[in-house]
Amino acid sequence: MSFVKYRYLIFGILGAAYMLVFFHRLAPAIVAVDMMRDLKTGGALMGVLSSAYFYSYALMQIPAGLLSDSWGPRRSVTFFFIFAAVGSVVLGFAQTVGMAIAARVLVGLGVAMVFVPTLKILTNWFESEKFVRMSGLLMSLGGVGAYTAATPLALLSDSVGWRGSMIFIGVVTLAVAVAVWLLVKDTPQEAGFRPLTGSVKSTKPTDRIGILKGIVMVIKMPWFWPLALCSFLGAGVSLSFVGLWGGPFLMHVYGMPKAQAGAVLSMFAIGLIIGAPTMSWLSDSVLHSRKKVIVLGQILALFVFIPLAFFTGNFPKGTLYIWCFAYSFVLSGMAAVGYSSVKELFPQQISGTATGLMNIFPFAGAALGQPLIGWYLDSFGSIDGRYSADAYSAVFKVCLIAIIGALVASTLVKETYPKESSIL
Repeated sequence: MSFVKYRYLIFGILGAAYMLVFFHRLAPAIVAVDMMRDLKTGGALMGVLSSAYFYSYALMQIPAGLLSDSWGPRRSVTFFFIFAAVGSVVLGFAQTVGMAIAARVLVGLGVAMVFVPTLKILTNWFESEKFVRMSGLLMSLGGVGAYTAATPLALLSDSVGWRGSMIFIGVVTLAVAVAVWLLVKDTPQEAGFRPLTGSVKSTKPTDRIGILKGIVMVIKMPWFWPLALCSFLGAGVSLSFVGLWGGPFLMHVYGMPKAQAGAVLSMFAIGLIIGAPTMSWLSDSVLHSRKKVIVLGQILALFVFIPLAFFTGNFPKGTLYIWCFAYSFVLSGMAAVGYSSVKELFPQQISGTATGLMNIFPFAGAALGQPLIGWYLDSFGSIDGRYSADAYSAVFKVCLIAIIGALVASTLVKETYPKESSIL
């Protein structure tokens, strides 16, 4: 197999793994109502159950970066993805909330070791100028995974139940882990090719930066924190909606059946699939800027979210499809470009560590946001397990404050686009 074909094979396998990361992350939104009924739990506890994924995922981001830089990305993905497969199967058999929470922790632990190692591998297999483009394509594949966690999951759970769905996807996760182990190589040299000219080459042992020193370098960099805060607040809102409460909202307020709610939420995935490469293209070919894309995305996100907060129960159902697409599309700039900005702020020796630290914040936001939203909804009371439009409206107004905070943080981001003339 030629070098070009082999590197795209590697990208495809790792992309499949990243699709599963998004599936596991967002699946509770579609099956939340069924799980709440089956496990006899309320909104606050359901929020804890869903967010358990994000706690373990966020906590694993520093180890993810460290293991990518030391143990190796291929080994890291394979070993931990097996944990995700086991966790998904255990969730399918869970009979208590405690067992389900433990299973979600295991899933989050396992899939946490995909994104950072994948970026590490891509730096070795693709030229530097292609890295942002491949990162955007990776985000698009994540959007495909998000799509499968919407309409396809709704249809699958209608057929085999939410338990059967979790067991099935656990088996698929295990199969992908095996494919990573057998076919993926960390560097072209390991596959018998020469190092790629123009790629970010592996560092020599004498050039390596110690683990503790690398962490200190990242957290002492003042430009790191605006990106982290923007990601924490913005993703905290979006992942709380699309990852859990969007499904119940559509079912409770608009009376949608599960399949229709899944179809609406699938527009988040379509927005990401289209938006991520579009934002990468805007950054590289039109605006020649990372910061402008991030700020523009946050401004548009604010304007898109305002109608949901103030006209919560008054959207025509067809408009909800457009809203979900638009919100995901404008936010994809942070996902597609933000990690490139982090990579460009630090030396390659600690790129895994820096990306891992950055990756803590969006999932910490979701880990905090999902149970807090559930608690806030519970405070309004429910009728037959259903929350009112007024309760969701109050929640969305609080989310609006977080989005404004993300916008403010985005204006403080440092321009990292590699052309002096474009620096703001």
